[in-house]
Amino acid sequence: MNHLKTHGIGILFTAFLIINIIIFSAHAQENVINMNYAHFMPTVTKQAQLAEQWCKEVEKRTNGRVKIKFYPGSTLINAPLMYDGVVKGIADIGWSFLAYTRGKFPLSEVVDLPLGYKSGYVATKLANEFYKQFKPKELDDVKVMYLHAHGPGILLTAKKPVHKLEDLKGMKIRATGLSAKIVETLGGAPVGMPISDAYDTLRTGVVEGISVTVEALQQWKLADYIKYVTENYGSAYTTTGFCIMNKKKWNSLPSDIQKIIEDINKEWIEKTDQLWDQLDKEDKVFAENKGIKFISLSKEEDEKWASKVRPILDAYVKSMETKNLPGDKALKFCIDFLNKNQ
Repeated sequence: MNHLKTHGIGILFTAFLIINIIIFSAHAQENVINMNYAHFMPTVTKQAQLAEQWCKEVEKRTNGRVKIKFYPGSTLINAPLMYDGVVKGIADIGWSFLAYTRGKFPLSEVVDLPLGYKSGYVATKLANEFYKQFKPKELDDVKVMYLHAHGPGILLTAKKPVHKLEDLKGMKIRATGLSAKIVETLGGAPVGMPISDAYDTLRTGVVEGISVTVEALQQWKLADYIKYVTENYGSAYTTTGFCIMNKKKWNSLPSDIQKIIEDINKEWIEKTDQLWDQLDKEDKVFAENKGIKFISLSKEEDEKWASKVRPILDAYVKSMETKNLPGDKALKFCIDFLNKNQ
């Protein structure tokens, strides 16, 4: 009889444990914060891979309290709609470039100007220091995780080498947004299109070159048709990108999780700026091995290109004045930063 009683107690105790485990598991599941992350680049790109690592790092450091589903290749939101998509909550987190919605972020466009960039590392550092200094209201609708900026945007041509400004005159060059203004100011004929169309237009001769970074030679397979790279660093531009979170989602996060994410963001600024330069260096070696010729401009010629695009900087300041924005201070900040750090 005692044996049966003990056996019964054991069954009840086991049942009690199982019920508690189920309740605890359900409670734990309820406490997991689930988010999604939209990225427009495909998974084969290093940029998308680094962003996915960010998601895994957040999950790891929060001990699984935050789980983020990653949507690369515009499967959730495409590049031009990314910012508004995050504001509306279609995605909790998004990664894209400000230039895809040019005019929406007027003060921040200063970083994209042809300021004579020599590396993606410095460009990314500048983008984040600019944001920290000016906190532009145009980005107030979101929580900025961090900003990023690619390496020098320079001239790549298919058949004709460009050694001096006169060689560029009238050439059809793929460029969009601000880079189109730069090409036009330098004497070329800009042809607007997304970079995804550049390969076919170079193949068919619709364009004779492209204004872009060296890393595009391999990632976008442009090395199949590009034969020359003109290193016009004096007039080189960058494009500011962003990693942002929906503001309501950010405000709903516990403060300790916010702190963890902000710490990770600081690390990812460093990882991102290193990545842009790594890609440029790797692709230069790749391009040279394919027989692509890199053309270094003389100091005098490079200064000539820089002088040619200076009216674009002046036009930015005037445009900001009409909007009651501190364009002159923003431009001075960027130029001073580059003078000290390049």
